[in-house]
Amino acid sequence: MTKRILITGATGFIGRPLSIELAKAGYEVVALSRRRAEAQSMFGGRVKVVEWDAATAGEWSELIDGALGIVNLVGENIGTGRWTQKKKQLILDSRLNAGSLLTEAIRNVEHKPQVLIQASGVGYYGDRGDELLDENSSIGSGFLADVARQWEASVRDVEALGVRLAIIRLGVVLGPHGGVMSRLIPPFRFFLGGHPGSGRQWLPWVHIEDVIGAVRLFLDNADCKGPFNVTAPDPTLSNDFYNLLGKAMHRPAIFPMPAFALKLALGEVATELLLPSTRVVPTKLLEAGYKFKFSDPLAAFKDILKQAR
Repeated sequence: MTKRILITGATGFIGRPLSIELAKAGYEVVALSRRRAEAQSMFGGRVKVVEWDAATAGEWSELIDGALGIVNLVGENIGTGRWTQKKKQLILDSRLNAGSLLTEAIRNVEHKPQVLIQASGVGYYGDRGDELLDENSSIGSGFLADVARQWEASVRDVEALGVRLAIIRLGVVLGPHGGVMSRLIPPFRFFLGGHPGSGRQWLPWVHIEDVIGAVRLFLDNADCKGPFNVTAPDPTLSNDFYNLLGKAMHRPAIFPMPAFALKLALGEVATELLLPSTRVVPTKLLEAGYKFKFSDPLAAFKDILKQAR
């Protein structure tokens, strides 16, 4: 079996640096992308790019035969635009279609991959106040919880095919080239930063380098299976999170965003993404021996700001 890794969503915020780091580490990385030429230009020959449309089999499905693993990150961005019914259906369908397609492709190859690493999110747990949540906690309620439940279930059948399944329930991923930081830095730069709502809600964050580190652990460690919370080990209150970002940028965090205004402006995006309290801990990841590079928000912010210059 080769060290071939197929990555869906390879040109995205997480997929791009993950693909590059795995290639540097000696893996044979195959990036699956709808826009092949654009992806080839992005990676500059460091990874193999194969076209896929998340709907039909093709060259990519043949490359699953004998591969070491698959990392499935594909899905419509939940952080852009209002959640109209059309947008919500796209968020769900983009995830379920890819999961079903990958499962069927694995079923059809002779030599199954060893592992499928499936993205999910801590939205699985819903708005839970101060309750401490680990991988054994029950599912919550709301749109994102329902999306996470169905997304994880879309690939569950691979276990019956002899493929190890590791599910990464991601927190808010912080990185220098996109994601939430690209939306937080500008208002703070112009002295307009502040926390959403009361600031007393728990905000589960993780540095992108620790997402990559966790994926590498899941690729290499055959004991890693089932759901894993991929969040920093020490839960952070929203107020502290935004104050520390202000400190890292030498700016005050004095413009809180009232909950009613956020709900009026953003609707369900506010109630599901910005205002919930989800106090998540990565119990299984720590038990597997993972050592976080960034457990302190201030250190994470300073690192990201240095890279983003």
